[in-house]
Amino acid sequence: MHFDYSEKVKELQKRLTEFMEQVVYPNETTYQQQLNEAPGRWRTPPIMEEMKAKAKAAGLWNLFLPESEYGAGLTNLEYAPLCEIMGRSLIAPEVFNCSAPDTGNMEVLVRYGTEEQKKRWLVPLLNGEIRSCFSMTEPHVASSDATNMETRIERDGDEYVINGRKWWSSGAGDPRCKIAIVMGRSNPSAPRHEQHSMILVPLDTPRVKILRHLPVFGYDHAPHGHAEIEFDHVRVPASHIIWGEGKGFAIAQGRLGPGRIHHCMRLIGVAERALELMCKRVKERAPFGKPLAERGVIREWIANSRIEIEQARLLTLKAAYMMDTVGNKVARKEIAMIKVVAPNMALRVLDRAIQAFGAAGVSEDFPLAAQWANARTLRLADGPDEVHRAAIAKMELKAHS
Repeated sequence: MHFDYSEKVKELQKRLTEFMEQVVYPNETTYQQQLNEAPGRWRTPPIMEEMKAKAKAAGLWNLFLPESEYGAGLTNLEYAPLCEIMGRSLIAPEVFNCSAPDTGNMEVLVRYGTEEQKKRWLVPLLNGEIRSCFSMTEPHVASSDATNMETRIERDGDEYVINGRKWWSSGAGDPRCKIAIVMGRSNPSAPRHEQHSMILVPLDTPRVKILRHLPVFGYDHAPHGHAEIEFDHVRVPASHIIWGEGKGFAIAQGRLGPGRIHHCMRLIGVAERALELMCKRVKERAPFGKPLAERGVIREWIANSRIEIEQARLLTLKAAYMMDTVGNKVARKEIAMIKVVAPNMALRVLDRAIQAFGAAGVSEDFPLAAQWANARTLRLADGPDEVHRAAIAKMELKAHS
């Protein structure tokens, strides 16, 4: 495995870093100010559209897609260091049209969508004109086992009828969110992993109702948000089914592999920025007549943070390399391992940085608290740690049987 970056990637790293320094970081405060101004939080701050236009003009757009027809044509290994740079800011992924859940939904449409579905939904998503959500998790079942889901997708002539309730449909609060990919049970008598389907449901379809927005540790994540949605006898054309009935789990496996590792790539960037802020802070502060940077415990925090970031990055790159060379299925153990490692690593580094900042660390004056809240959700999103550990152990035991 060779993790040295090609000249193409190095050039993109340079351009992306410069764009972050010149455009994204200086506008983080502006974004929040505009978000808090009238007429309300559930709208797009104008600065976001300005930054998106600049990113598109700079050729830093849809970098996540390996298909050159639609994106930059980068491999997972090539995209990893770029995704890491974007992860340093909570608002950056959207600037480059590389934010979840749109990335995963676009990948689904690229791989499994019909030409009609691509024309109607993929093209405007690629252009950053609309946004989307992914409705899989349900409030009344243990979602760590997706076969539990109760939402029904039933054929009725030329239509499908959807009944059920979903929550944590991230992005559904955004006024630009026009389409949901909904997963539900369509073939209850089929084999366990062929009972479910995915279907496209426009959010303006009659009887689709957003019941509430769900804050995360008090953060509403407006205008993106996380919604609880009710589908009450919702009817959509049969042509909205993705790939075919019973293909839900096959699609999910294709979707979640890249999505999981993208989260991990971004978390490396989160941790890097936290460590950078911590190092600057401890050089500036001198309680009891001695700079924090000279205290042994602080140096231990810094050293451990650097060690843990490098370990997580190497495992992320290995997983990306394997996805590119042997495929997501063969790389599933590496993907599961990094999905456990990266969020826990980022939380440890963030916690140290918050402690070094003191009271300022839990304030909104610095990005640490918001990044901590976001990173903590990633020990649950796309499967909790415990499920991934169980899968890793199962594969390890099988290898030694």
